[in-house]
Amino acid sequence: MISRKGPRNMKVMVTGVAGLLGSFLAEKFIESGNQVVGVDSLIGGYADNVPPGVLFKKADTANFELMLELMDDIDVLFHAACTAYEGLSIFSPSIVTANTFGNSIPLFTAAIAKRVKKIVFCSSMARYGTQEQTPFSEDMQPKPQDPYGIAKLACEDTLRELCTTHGIEYSIAVPHNIIGPRQKYDDPYRNVASIMVNLMLQGRQPIIYGDGNQIRCFSFVGDVIEPLFKMSSEDCLSGEVINVGPDENPITILALAELIASRMNFNLDPVFLPDRPREVKMATCSANKARNLLQYETRTTLEEGVDSIIDYVQKRGVSPFSYHLPIEINNNLTPESWTRKLF
Repeated sequence: MISRKGPRNMKVMVTGVAGLLGSFLAEKFIESGNQVVGVDSLIGGYADNVPPGVLFKKADTANFELMLELMDDIDVLFHAACTAYEGLSIFSPSIVTANTFGNSIPLFTAAIAKRVKKIVFCSSMARYGTQEQTPFSEDMQPKPQDPYGIAKLACEDTLRELCTTHGIEYSIAVPHNIIGPRQKYDDPYRNVASIMVNLMLQGRQPIIYGDGNQIRCFSFVGDVIEPLFKMSSEDCLSGEVINVGPDENPITILALAELIASRMNFNLDPVFLPDRPREVKMATCSANKARNLLQYETRTTLEEGVDSIIDYVQKRGVSPFSYHLPIEINNNLTPESWTRKLF
């Protein structure tokens, strides 16, 4: 069994290690005295995010033979890699599901074949879809309403069946709307807070879909690393699905833009575009289970989190937006912000 005090002197694989969540988690494992193998295709992250000391491999986790090779002597697998593009998945379902479900099953298979001690899968709030009430709790019936959420739930179901059959411990984390430094801010398809910061630092107005009254809670990366680390280590949490992130102080997307503008002394006059199809309007997650099992605590205010993004983008340098993923379905429903490259 894995020690409940946290993994020490172990070999851990972190996928998505060049992304926001994966890079901070890899750092946590290294600081705790572990060896870390990091894997990332660099579709959605920056190479300079990979922490020093990580044995880094640029690779696609869909490559089963390579994953089998890299899985030698791995004790814990934390799978955070995917193309986390909920809105885009309506218009590019092939590439999003290939890099969500398609890149997970070969990885899970390799881990189980090599008898890792535990797998932690990073799912998504998209698993819930639209529910009758918020915040979303783990006992609600998942009702994903876009290809990304469907793919995430399919990963959960497959992992559960494989681990139960083959006797491998697993946990499913459901982080949501993570923000902070190291987040990709030149991506036009996701990361709303970072997109807004990058635009405003260029003297450009943010784009808001619909009326901006979509409600979210934003999770600062520093607050979610410790509970996720515990999920990776504690055998008592095997089989659990746990929301990881705040349920306090929900905010609308318009109010988020106003907050960012106020922190930057920016004269806000947003550009409003039509609603994106299938976007969930009210989406917040209960943190009660994480508080009880993982001692989750929100320590960073949204203002502090926004300031950290502003500081990060200023230091790293503003950047033009890269339309690095193709639009597979282009019709009258496709957001013109993407088809006309308005970011």
